[in-house]
Amino acid sequence: MPVQSLEEIEIFKLAEEIADKWWEIVSAWSPLAQDTVGKQLIRAVDSIGANIAESYGRYHFGEKINHLYYSRGSLYEAKFFACRARKRELVTEPTYQEMIGDLSKLAPMLNAYIKSKRVQKKNA
Repeated sequence: MPVQSLEEIEIFKLAEEIADKWWEIVSAWSPLAQDTVGKQLIRAVDSIGANIAESYGRYHFGEKINHLYYSRGSLYEAKFFACRARKRELVTEPTYQEMIGDLSKLAPMLNAYIKSKRVQKKNA
């Protein structure tokens, strides 16, 4: 069975999409909002995909899984900062719902991917 390229993995594509959407949103904020909530949010959403990519490049399953756990942690950090953006009226409620929906869609996909790597580790 051929190995998928990183760019073909659904969770990676969705993580990139989410990061790019947040970049567009945060780019329009005031300097204060960008410097506080915005930078943290961008780092968190970028870290989701970055850790998936780093996991892909690791040889040992333990390392792969650890980076996927980091990715999951960044996903929940992104949810926190998305909530801060909504509470501070930096995004509209519909924008918040769309973006939190994207993150909520990614979470179970990421969990399933982690589980598949644990199974592969067990069977290796």
